Amino acid sequence: MKGAESFKIGSWLLYACLLIVGLTGCASKYATPSGSSAEIVTASDEPEARKRARIRLELAVGYFQRGQTTIALDELKQSLAADPGYGEAYSMRGLIYMRLNDFRVAEDSFKKALALQPQDPNILHNLGWLVCQEARYPEAQQFFTQALSNSQYGERAKTFRAQGLCQMRAGQTAEAELSLLKSYEFDAGHPMTAYNLSTLLFQRGDYGRARFYIRRLNNSELANAESLWLGVKVERRLENQEAMHQLADQLLKRFPQSREAIAYQREAFNE
Repeated sequence: MKGAESFKIGSWLLYACLLIVGLTGCASKYATPSGSSAEIVTASDEPEARKRARIRLELAVGYFQRGQTTIALDELKQSLAADPGYGEAYSMRGLIYMRLNDFRVAEDSFKKALALQPQDPNILHNLGWLVCQEARYPEAQQFFTQALSNSQYGERAKTFRAQGLCQMRAGQTAEAELSLLKSYEFDAGHPMTAYNLSTLLFQRGDYGRARFYIRRLNNSELANAESLWLGVKVERRLENQEAMHQLADQLLKRFPQSREAIAYQREAFNE
């Protein structure tokens, strides 16, 4: 079995593809006491402190998504100052510090969020991806499995994808293929899933199946230098010269300065 270093994970905005902010509406989370006559919970049931914290958190999310990490952190601090028991704010804090490569603070933040919102699949997903970055693969698998065990979880494609990429890093190629196939079932249009699934199949010599996934990606507007280069190598292995040259022409025309275009010109097909 090949080690994780032999696999190149596609670079489509890794954090955007793999992390989950987990920001949801807050008012719906306030339940009436057990045994009481339940009414429908509305926005007016949201405590004032939580409302202030939620607004600050929404601002933090917006800044985070625009790459303005320092401003996002400042808004997040104000959110937690307004409501120190706000689990989603701690989850956002974890994402911010993960982006800042302070994994100790990020992990502490996610665990505080999980203590406030036990079994939240968004938090479990992010914890799984964080510990995967530290090569703590068994722990990562446990967090991903817990997240996926929630039948109400709506981001299964993302977690199967993250699980598959983590398994690739760990050198667990068979398991990674199964996870990526599951992700593809839920979201066939995601470029990172298609690229890495095709990469796995190419690595093991299953060129026909590799072509299926990379061709669909290269026929979409999401194709990039990496996917076109992989397509070139797949078609070369299948001895389809016409398709190979068509993809190479696209690569050279659209991404002439890319390392993949340079590799093609050097005929470095084994890189």
